[in-house]
Amino acid sequence: MRKIALTLSLALITAASAQSLQSAQALFDQGKWQEAAAAAADLNTSDGLALAAEATTAGAGLVADGQKKALFEKAQAYAKQAIAKDKNNADAYFELARAQGRLAQFSGILQSLGLAGDMKKNLDMAVKLDPKMAGAYVALGLWHANLISKGFIATRATGADKSQIVPNFEKALALEPTTAVHRIEYANALILQGRKAEAAAQLEKAISFNATTFWEKRDEETAKATLAKLK
Repeated sequence: MRKIALTLSLALITAASAQSLQSAQALFDQGKWQEAAAAAADLNTSDGLALAAEATTAGAGLVADGQKKALFEKAQAYAKQAIAKDKNNADAYFELARAQGRLAQFSGILQSLGLAGDMKKNLDMAVKLDPKMAGAYVALGLWHANLISKGFIATRATGADKSQIVPNFEKALALEPTTAVHRIEYANALILQGRKAEAAAQLEKAISFNATTFWEKRDEETAKATLAKLK
């Protein structure tokens, strides 16, 4: 009897946790990133902390430049806590890589190259744990594209490879063909290579999808603005 009661209690706790995570996700989808991050972090679970990292990284895109670095560092800390709680959480490694990628933009050359190396390791781990994580392939494609665009030193130091750009994006699009942000990031990678016509084609597709969340609508506006510059 006690075993049945304990099983029911654990089931209720798990259900409540899942519901709370959904509530935090709903806040995030509405653009309430601060509330979402706080609610997700308060769950003190690996999934909750990974969502807190995602929300914090996304939110940094809405604040002044002087505030961004601290938020990326906070997102990185959340992701590391998520990994500490579950070393098999692919989302946690992905969010750590994403925070590191953004943080590298606000760091010196040597530190940014170090972050690039860590980012690649975390993306590789995310893909190893979840081979169907489209976002990780997008990030890998961008990783190679961004470093190649920085020249020989960055390429030599990190092992970035031009031949790995397109295949990673193609994997992502095969998995999630109607996710606008994947095509927007592919366009960004193509622009770095001077392939403007191909980039425009990806952006045209991106804005043809139905944006529903706050972030999807922002992505759509970004795509339209970038497309206008290419024409």
